[in-house]
Order: sequence, then structure tokens, then C-alpha cells
Amino acid sequence: MENIQTSLGERIRVLRIALGLSQEGLAHASGLHRTYIGSVERGERNLSLQNIVIIARALSTTPSELLEGIE
Repeated sequence: MENIQTSLGERIRVLRIALGLSQEGLAHASGLHRTYIGSVERGERNLSLQNIVIIARALSTTPSELLEGIE
């Protein structure tokens, strides 16, 4: 499970940086706390489906694109 969380966190970080957002910027766009975003990116959180959707929207992508290639 940890590898999945780490892979998703890395994907979120890559997309966030590509959009020129800081963790704080993504937190603001998603309505989630900055420290939560940081822990997600480090693979420390097992995200709920609701938060996957929220983060995907904040990154201007879809949940399926966010999860693409993560097995």
C-alpha cells in the first residue's frame, strides 16, 4: 500500500510543480490544509476518494488521469 501512496504523492507533486503551484497554492485551490498536501506528497496519507477528486480538480485534471499508471 505504501508504494501506491508514494506513487500518487509523487504524481501530485509533479503535476503541482508543472502548474507552478506551491504546496500552499494547491492547498488554497483545493481547500485542504498545506500540511495535509505535504503529507500526501510524501506518501504518508491514504487518500479518500473524495480528496482524490478534490485534488484532481485543483490540479485541473481528472481523478482517472491523476491515478493513471499507478498500480
